[in-house]
Amino acid sequence: MKILIWRMRKSKGVTLEVLALKTGIGSSTLNDYENEKYSPTLKNLEIIAKALDCRISDLYESEYK
Repeated sequence: MKILIWRMRKSKGVTLEVLALKTGIGSSTLNDYENEKYSPTLKNLEIIAKALDCRISDLYESEYK
């Protein structure tokens, strides 16, 4: 599974710091998600999707989607 948070965030013109403020998720954690060091939980994907006004499924690529 490939995480696409960075792509969605950039397309919406949202900085990492603003996303951190909107979600309550630390910017270093978001950065780790974007760089695929860690996978976000489903709960965090939902929080991020709400903050970016998109679907959870827009935030990742998977052959099982």
